Amino acid sequence: MFFSVPAEDIWRGVTAVSNAGKKRGRGKGSGKKVAKDLNRGQTIGFGKKSCLWPGLNSPVFRGNELIQQQKMVENSDREYGINKLRDSMGNFRVIKLNPLDRGWSGSKMPGRSIGPPDTVGEEEFTAFDTRVLENKIVFIMKGNMGRKRRYSVLSVTGNGNGLAGFATVKAPEVRTALRLSKNRAGQKLINISLCENRTIYHDFFTAFGKTKIYCFQKPDGYGLICHRAIKTICKVIGIRDLHAKIEGSTNLQHIVKAFFIGLMRQKSFQNIATETDLNIVQQQKAKGGYTEVKGIPFCKPAPVSNIQVIDYMHYTLGHKIVLKKKGVSPYYIHTKGHELKEIKEERFRNQINVKLNKLVNIYV
Repeated sequence: MFFSVPAEDIWRGVTAVSNAGKKRGRGKGSGKKVAKDLNRGQTIGFGKKSCLWPGLNSPVFRGNELIQQQKMVENSDREYGINKLRDSMGNFRVIKLNPLDRGWSGSKMPGRSIGPPDTVGEEEFTAFDTRVLENKIVFIMKGNMGRKRRYSVLSVTGNGNGLAGFATVKAPEVRTALRLSKNRAGQKLINISLCENRTIYHDFFTAFGKTKIYCFQKPDGYGLICHRAIKTICKVIGIRDLHAKIEGSTNLQHIVKAFFIGLMRQKSFQNIATETDLNIVQQQKAKGGYTEVKGIPFCKPAPVSNIQVIDYMHYTLGHKIVLKKKGVSPYYIHTKGHELKEIKEERFRNQINVKLNKLVNIYV
């Protein structure tokens, strides 16, 4: 039996996990262990005590002279070289990725770029980039095949200028699912209007299933402060400044669908002015309270007695407010040591602001 089966199959029978064990998640690291080839670096006849063996590591005759078995000079560096070679066998070389190409969590697929969709005829998806949002294994029960495994991939593609789409695909192979998801997302593109080519037009509330998302418009340079899936979608679409708050379920597919629904339901300033018959005015704190008119209704202005001021944020959020939870006080807040610390810091409580104001007044 030991001569009819290769050594690899024998070791696999000893170290492998059964099919039932694999379904329960056992033996995930067993495939990474590779047996060391101890024959590497070895030469026949050369060992700790090297000898010259005629017919094995040297010819029997050299000219007319018959070569005899004899001891050779010891090589002190040979043992060190073999041990160094064996130590290098156990080290797995991790492929280093560009920091920009890495996903949300190390080298895993979610968050990574898989390139633009494939060309369709003469139409090329120039300037498009596709990002994987979800890559998971799903199972389906078949009457004749039993438990069948497939890969489900959710990806989003866009050109960074307001054109984007997403799709979910299932396939028996990972590469097939990635390719089909990328191409199907390119077939379902949606045109999304952007304010100043960097942010959304207004704050809005959107929901899908048990997932609720509150999105807020932010000034230039604020950045993307939101869920990592929303941040990836914003980069693909071309949104650079946004704050988003998620309540309820954090199901990834629900987050993507809810966010796209909210983007498609956006209204321009002019449309809101026409609906409400009110002027849309924006006061910018960054510009010293500078007031700018964003929208004027087409109809006649309302009488002076009927003029009302409504909360623009309250209107765009659909008469909903964000849940603001109170922060939990630390356990040491009422201890004697913390009270002594606050007493000592009382005399320096405004020192930083005073120092900053003095520095500002010097240059004014």
